[in-house]
Amino acid sequence: MSSLKELLDRKAALEKEIESTRREELSNAIAKVKALMQEYGLTVADISSKAPVRAASSAKGGKVAAKYRNSATGDSWSGRGLQPKWLKAALESGRKIEEFKV
Repeated sequence: MSSLKELLDRKAALEKEIESTRREELSNAIAKVKALMQEYGLTVADISSKAPVRAASSAKGGKVAAKYRNSATGDSWSGRGLQPKWLKAALESGRKIEEFKV
């Protein structure tokens, strides 16, 4: 059975080896990223932008103008997705959807 000192020495040696391997792998990864950046003409700004570069027509989740508005509360709905509760309640009470058109 190993003594505590021997185990701690092995642990220290392993931690040094882990750190050395980590630095080497990071260095390789950075070299790969730099090569790809050069190949595609990318800058750090291109990589750090929050939104991916894509065509405007394929963008999802953009704001859509309101088609219906509750004049009493100012709430609005674009006409996409589920009807909001305020509109559903108004329609159930007998009002027409045309009354809310913007």
